[in-house]
Order: sequence, then C-alpha cells, then structure tokens
Amino acid sequence: MAVAPHEVQPPEVHKQLPSRLARLARTLEDRFLGKDEIVRLLLVATIAGEHAVLVGPPGTAKSALIRTFARLMQARYFEYLLTRFTEPNEIFGPVDIAAFREGRYERRTEGMLPDAEIVFLDEVFKSNSAILNSLLTLLNERRYTSGGHVVRCPLLSAFGAANEVPSDDALTAIYDRFILRIRSDNLDAYHFQDLLQKGLDHEVLEGDDAPVRPLVDARELAALQRGLLTSTTFSEQFFSQYKGMVFQVRAEGVTLSDRRVVKLLKLFAASAYLDGRTQPDASDLFVLKHVWNSEDQAPILEAIVTPVLDAHFREHPEARRVGAVGLGLDALAGEVERVRQVLTGAASLSDVQLFSQLKALGEVKTALASATDPRAKEVLGRVEQLLDAAFQSGRFGQI
Repeated sequence: MAVAPHEVQPPEVHKQLPSRLARLARTLEDRFLGKDEIVRLLLVATIAGEHAVLVGPPGTAKSALIRTFARLMQARYFEYLLTRFTEPNEIFGPVDIAAFREGRYERRTEGMLPDAEIVFLDEVFKSNSAILNSLLTLLNERRYTSGGHVVRCPLLSAFGAANEVPSDDALTAIYDRFILRIRSDNLDAYHFQDLLQKGLDHEVLEGDDAPVRPLVDARELAALQRGLLTSTTFSEQFFSQYKGMVFQVRAEGVTLSDRRVVKLLKLFAASAYLDGRTQPDASDLFVLKHVWNSEDQAPILEAIVTPVLDAHFREHPEARRVGAVGLGLDALAGEVERVRQVLTGAASLSDVQLFSQLKALGEVKTALASATDPRAKEVLGRVEQLLDAAFQSGRFGQI
C-alpha cells in the first residue's frame, strides 16, 4: 500500500508491516538459495538506513538479489557498474543544458543515483576520486550538491559489491560508509541439486524480467526509519552484554570505532523489529559477525558471537535462528549417502577428487551443527564415521 509523504500511516498498516517484510524475506529466500542470512542483513540495513557491501566472486547472485529486493519494495532503483573511467554524469545525471545557458551549472538527476531509494554499485571500490568524493556526502548525509543547488536524496540504503576488500588507504573513507560487510560465496555442495533446479526455474521465468508483485512500499520504510529508535527500548542487560562483546572484539585487534558502535544500535533495533519485538535481545547480536574490516577477521568475530547466540537459542528454542540451515535434513542425508557411494565405489580416486568429497562432508558437518532437527545427530554420526575412516585408513572399500 502506497503512502503519500503527507499522509500518516493508519495503525493497522503499521501493524501489518513486519508480517509483509517477513513475506518479502521468504520470497527472496525461496528465489535465492542459501542466502537467508544475506536477505536478513539487507532488510536490517534498509530498516536502519545504513549501507552494506557484498564481497565475493562473480556469479553469486549479488546484483540479481539486490534488484529483486528493490522491486519487492517498489523502490526507485539505480544500479551501475563502476570503473576508474566512470564519469559523474553517468551516475549523478547529465548537465542541464537549459540551466547552463542561463548561467547555472546543474544536473538532471531524475532516474539517476540522487533520485533513487535503493542503490546498487557494482565494483564500488574501483571508481575514481571524482565519483568517490560525491558519494561520501550522499551516502552519509543524503544530499547531493550540484553547483550551488543542494538536492535532498530519498536514499533508503545503498549496497555495494566487490570481489575483494580494498587495500588502498584512499578507499578507507568510502569503505567505512558500508557499516555491514557481507560475504557472498558460491553455494556449498549440499545445495547443488536444489541450485540446478531453481536455476532452471528462473531461466523458464526469464530471470530478472519475471513479474514481481511488490509487498511493501519504500515510503513505508522511510517512515519506519524515522521512528525506529523512538519505538525501541534497550535493556540494561542488553547494553551490558553488548559492551562486553565490543571490548572483546577490540581486544582481538578488530577496529570498531565509537561511531560504528552507536550506529550498530540501529541495526539491532531493526533486527528486533523484523521479529516483532520492540526490545533487542542477544539474537540480534548476530549482526556483529559482519563488521569485519578484513576478511581474516571474520572467523574472529564468528568465534566471539557464536557462543552468545548458542546460549540464547538454548534458552529460547522456539526462536528462529538467522542463518540456520535452510535445507531439509533429508537433503543433507542424501549428500552424505552420495559421498559414501563415491568413496566406496570401485573407481580409484585422485587426490583432487578425494579432497573434494571430504570438503563436501565438512560443509555438511558445519550445516548440521546449526540444524534444529533432532535427527541431525544421527546424520552427523554418519559424517563422523566417514571422516574417521578416511583419515585413519586411507582405504575406502570398507566404509
């Protein structure tokens, strides 16, 4: 339901928004296999009015995911692949010739980045200084200056994509604008069968041109952003737990500035809102896994955050854990059986083939560790048996 800027949302619309956002998340999760946690982070960033960058190899559905996300919220969308040769008019709009003839230097921003509500900038760290300098102010303050004219930008969130984290100090400022850093990798082996099927389905539906029915309106999210913190309460227990984790993160050598520490509160509030809560709890601290500055810091944050999440979900088994394995246990068990047949087959395996099968078992083992199905323990035992036999004997005829 579209809400005009001067209108006040009816109470029933506001109450329905979390459920519609949940439907939006399920739609994306169904279409983009294995991206549940990424979908959650996109929603958290958008509700909080913050920005995120997806880091990973090409072909991991980064642009398709963001594009569909924008269509589901009926947002004005701008997407561009940046290079060091990209010119400002390609991003911010061409010079207004009529205004130029009258002695004014202005750009026509309609349909360009300053006019967008959701922005996706592919290879964002490869852009030149002319683009970066203008982006810094736009992302931080939601305004763009063209000559002497200041344009207020309706931007909800900007998402960047990159193959790797920037190492150039000149890019530190733009990197810092993306408070969330999200890995987007190729799917694990146990997702492969479903990946092929869903890929075929998407090809039949002509991929990104398939009709998408919006589930929320971008203006609703803009209103939600403005009132998010005023409708959120933080308990002393949460603050105490958060403080301890921040100090632990810093003690491990991961830089986390005071500015980012405060901004993260908005992300926790957004995560709680998605679950229908007005008070964040320990489950929302999963966001801290995604504040790394270099990719080698990701395991450090994982080791700090995971025990906190484990303890919370032991106490609240009814709660949905973000990033919990989305495939059914049958699919994981099927992958274990497939690997067993390969390892016990008559054909001799090369070292590369053997390694790939053991890697697949390792991925299944990791997935089973977060599975809530009580049958997972039995499947995990079969995985351990295969791994033990492989490492101890090196012979697979008796597995």
